[in-house]
Amino acid sequence: MYDIPAIIFAGGKSRRMKRDKALLPFKNFSSLSEFQHHKLSTQFKNVYLSAKKNKFDFPCAFIEDYQEESSPLVALVSIFKTLKTDAIFVLSVDAPLIDNTIIDNLYKTYISHPHLDAIIAKSPKGIQPLCGIYCRTILPLAEQYLSHNTHKLTKLLSESNIQMVTFKNEKAFTNINHPHEYDTLLLS
Repeated sequence: MYDIPAIIFAGGKSRRMKRDKALLPFKNFSSLSEFQHHKLSTQFKNVYLSAKKNKFDFPCAFIEDYQEESSPLVALVSIFKTLKTDAIFVLSVDAPLIDNTIIDNLYKTYISHPHLDAIIAKSPKGIQPLCGIYCRTILPLAEQYLSHNTHKLTKLLSESNIQMVTFKNEKAFTNINHPHEYDTLLLS
């Protein structure tokens, strides 16, 4: 079990899905949130959900965004302001195919490179900022970005000391953004 906390980012607006992705039923679970929580609980001692409000119908630790604006950067800053930890693993609620192998490789890179700001997955389609390990050292720059109303995680990462871990399996990084993508994953 990894001793850094795992955080499921579940606060997106789900515009393309037209309903809250975090609450969609998935496999044998009442929601994608519960599925992701269960999966990460097999690898991490502590698992949290991050969102604007606690909307979850199962027992879980919850971290509320401290700003009204919805963005992963707001969530990241909120998490580090809430938890007294040097590093966190983050995963988007809508990426249910991320598996233990990917997480293991990210964690091994984190252990062997302790002075980085982040360790981020990279798929054949590019950087995956919501699948990685963020360290507290990124917080000052993240707060600076928010103070200038800049919310792009990729921009923050481009100016930080990071290591990308490349993975060849693009399917593992499938995000559920549209109803047809959700339906396809339910059938697989």
